[in-house]
Amino acid sequence: MNRFFGFLIKEFRHILRDRRTLGILIFIPIAQLMLFGFVLTNEIKNINMAVVDYSHSDLSRKLISRINASQYFTVAYPSASENELPALMRSGKIKVAMVINRDFETEFINHQRSSVQIIADGSEPNMARLVVNYTQNTISAVLMDQFSVKPELAAIKPEVRMMFNETMKESYNFVPGLIAVILMLISAMMTALTIAREKESGTMEILLASPIKPIQIIAGKVMPYLLISFINICVILLLGVLVFGVPIKGSLLLFLFECTLFILVALSLGILISTVVKTQMTAMMMSGFGLMLPTLLLSGFIFPIKNMPVVLQVVSAAMPPRWFIAMARDIMIKGSTFADVWFPTLVLGGMTAFLLLVSARKFKNRLE
Repeated sequence: MNRFFGFLIKEFRHILRDRRTLGILIFIPIAQLMLFGFVLTNEIKNINMAVVDYSHSDLSRKLISRINASQYFTVAYPSASENELPALMRSGKIKVAMVINRDFETEFINHQRSSVQIIADGSEPNMARLVVNYTQNTISAVLMDQFSVKPELAAIKPEVRMMFNETMKESYNFVPGLIAVILMLISAMMTALTIAREKESGTMEILLASPIKPIQIIAGKVMPYLLISFINICVILLLGVLVFGVPIKGSLLLFLFECTLFILVALSLGILISTVVKTQMTAMMMSGFGLMLPTLLLSGFIFPIKNMPVVLQVVSAAMPPRWFIAMARDIMIKGSTFADVWFPTLVLGGMTAFLLLVSARKFKNRLE
């Protein structure tokens, strides 16, 4: 029994001395709890809205003012026209639009019933459903408060339209996100594991002692994953179009270019991870917890970024999948052109250059 307790004490001391293991055991559960606690929410806040007001009545103006004063919506375009709505939604400047008909006030005063048209961005089905529900509830609450009528007597008949995704197919959402997840898994994680395996087995020293330059060694390691990732993109696109009916409304060449750029970012992340780890296990933990969870939680793939606290929105801005998924949806579902996605493209290009520069400085010709 004394031997057992001695061994137990030794294991505890080993864990306490190993800062990486201690960090994984303590901080990763806390990080997961905080992420899931803040990200898993059905609330929306400060959603940009456009309003087309054909009524121009006191009631419509009060309705617009009350909606803008709520914490859920920001009426960014209070005097928009219907012709402007597709372009505003395609560029991401708004997520929902409300069209108020000409007889809105008269219908409600005479019959306590009226109708408005709600147009939402259907390229993100989960967000679209939340936005529509919040819009309906907010309109009803404003009108019931304005006229002091009972809820069962006041009714707003919404005419809902989902732009870019009329049938609200979930495949329109998960196919672009799935591309990002698979590319991060293949490009980043496998690159980090491959180089870490060479370092752990000691063969990296042999390679570095050979006439081959370090940059050639790294290029030789990552090129196969670049090719495999590109093949996977083509397969996913083919299945998405033929099996799930996901359209590619924009330029296919532009989409493949953006995919290649994202692959380079992921490969750069994998190289950077491999420069700071010495074992495959550490590489797997860093790439798994450090890349895969944020890709799922903070990229907008599953949960809308607008729902997250400001701090997590800032963190998500540093995650490459966030920019790629937004671009993929815009090009595939909305038919966006390069003029619409130039900023995310610039961000991913800057990330690639920065990660490669840092990796080059950390990569040493001689292992310590």
